[in-house]
Amino acid sequence: MSNQNLTPKQLKILTRIRDLRLANGYSPTMQELADELGISKVTVFDHVEALLRKGALRRSPHRARSLEVDPRFSLPDEAAPGRVPLVGRIAAGAPIEAVEDRELLDVSELVKPGGRLGKHKAELFALQVAGDSMIDAGILDGDYVICEQRNTARNGETVVALIDNEEATLKKFYRKRGRIHLEPANPAYEPIIVDECQVQGIVVGLVRRYHH
Repeated sequence: MSNQNLTPKQLKILTRIRDLRLANGYSPTMQELADELGISKVTVFDHVEALLRKGALRRSPHRARSLEVDPRFSLPDEAAPGRVPLVGRIAAGAPIEAVEDRELLDVSELVKPGGRLGKHKAELFALQVAGDSMIDAGILDGDYVICEQRNTARNGETVVALIDNEEATLKKFYRKRGRIHLEPANPAYEPIIVDECQVQGIVVGLVRRYHH
């Protein structure tokens, strides 16, 4: 779906909604969008209504925080093949911090046809890892994990999980005896055991930058 009929302000609001959903796991409110962009809530409301009419945004009636970019819609910063949005940092027990100036991570070698991520058609995003809780799985401090946006996981998959809608962590996912075990890959850390958590994505790739 084309973005040709959107104004620059509408594109900015659409991009911000997409970024905040990726970073937080839920959509921003009108007031949060207004605060983020330094404009009035009325202006945000007008632009959001226009975006809904144009089919770029969709929302579920009677549900808070349900605004999302229509998956058929392509934003300009998603047009470059092989680039995935870098949406923040992730650590054991620490919140994801949204990146203010959106960055893109070039993973063209991984996502090209025949590349290791070529089969992943779902939306991909990247997070920078902080800490060493997954070191035995080969994920080191400072690495970038490439994640496929999904809200379900199978036992043994490495997930980005949101706990209590506040804290995001990178762990191995296991469902045991009705509870969820988020297990580190480092004996120095204890597993996190919860009744429920929100899976935001599954790790499908890893990028490591070497500094000479």
